[in-house]
Amino acid sequence: MKKWLILLISFVLVALTACAPEREEEKPNDNTSNGGDSAEAEKPEKLVVWEDKDKGVGLDAAIASFEEEYGIKVEYREMDMATEIREQMRLDGPTGAGPDVITLPHDQIGQVVTEGLIAPIEVDQSVIDIYTESSIESQTYDGKLYGLPKATETPVFIYNKALMAEPVETFDELLEFSKGLKGTDQYGFLALWDNFYFGNSVMAGYGGYVFGEDGGVLNPADIGVNNEGAVEGAEYIQQWYKEIFPSGIIGESGGSAKDGLFQEGKVASVMDGPWAFQTLNDIGMNYGVTPMPKLPNGEYPVTFMGVKGWHLSSFSKNKEWATKLIEWITNEENAKIRYEETSEIPPVKSLIDDPIIAENEGAQAVAIQSQRAIPMPNIPQMAEVWEPMAQALQLIASGDSEPKDALDEAQSTITSQIELNHSGK
Repeated sequence: MKKWLILLISFVLVALTACAPEREEEKPNDNTSNGGDSAEAEKPEKLVVWEDKDKGVGLDAAIASFEEEYGIKVEYREMDMATEIREQMRLDGPTGAGPDVITLPHDQIGQVVTEGLIAPIEVDQSVIDIYTESSIESQTYDGKLYGLPKATETPVFIYNKALMAEPVETFDELLEFSKGLKGTDQYGFLALWDNFYFGNSVMAGYGGYVFGEDGGVLNPADIGVNNEGAVEGAEYIQQWYKEIFPSGIIGESGGSAKDGLFQEGKVASVMDGPWAFQTLNDIGMNYGVTPMPKLPNGEYPVTFMGVKGWHLSSFSKNKEWATKLIEWITNEENAKIRYEETSEIPPVKSLIDDPIIAENEGAQAVAIQSQRAIPMPNIPQMAEVWEPMAQALQLIASGDSEPKDALDEAQSTITSQIELNHSGK
């Protein structure tokens, strides 16, 4: 009886197996997910990149090697990075006519994430470790990584060797040097410290900050532009305007006034960025470049750093391969080639000591100062900071307000504007 029952059950199982529908062969992961193994995603015929204007030459070698390695064609289009790319993404992204990869200044990341224009990327820790910590921080928003850095810039100390044979190491020395030129038509040092982009470096060097951090995430409810350190830094700024700086470098025309005086050989040194190098080369100035000198409190100015990065379009149908392309064009080899072609300084740790940067005075100064810098906040609330702080610093520079009063007013305005324009964000 038992034997008969076992045979019957076996017969039924065989019959059921024979009648069962064939299972479809499992398909590999589609290429709309991000961060998986790119080898499992179907290869696209083409990837599209939107690059900064006049910077495509820095991509050519990387694209050629990527195409050879993976057999995927890559096309790029040059557009103005600061304005055009973001605006065009809003139009072309949702229609499917947009790119797979775009470049943006890092301070736009918060806004484009809020608008759903770029997607987070997932890469191995070994990839992240290639770059400086601050540059990776600049590409991070709300705890997620939204790109890999390609170039960094931050203000440095530039001096005219005809007027200053050796660079100073401290602002105390610089102040004494500048006082020695009083009564002449020359100045020892000029800076646009009524512009918050530059002025914050002094305030931050004394302990001021824009937004506090909570677990590595910027907290727009914690505003430190009027704390004790910020006020002390602003008092130091006011001292320079009172004792050294000419009145003509305050306000909108301050930049052109400063540049004109320096290029005419009437200023020994300035605080400026790597964007100034080409003009100085063109006029034949014999100039030197170093990181910023130490402040009287023994700390270095904490400059704002701008980072250009590569980002993944939310609308790309080839996210895995687009991420692979981002990794490829920002790796050490291709970052070095890009620097050779564009002079844009990559925040790649291994290249800081590479002769190609170490033996270039300007590049080395920017690289070192970048390690002492902080990324400009990339959250949307930063838009409410610039104007109130510019107004406060101009009042301080002109002597029309005490630093604490001006900064308290700025902090109050910033808080109100954030509550008004970013409630619930």
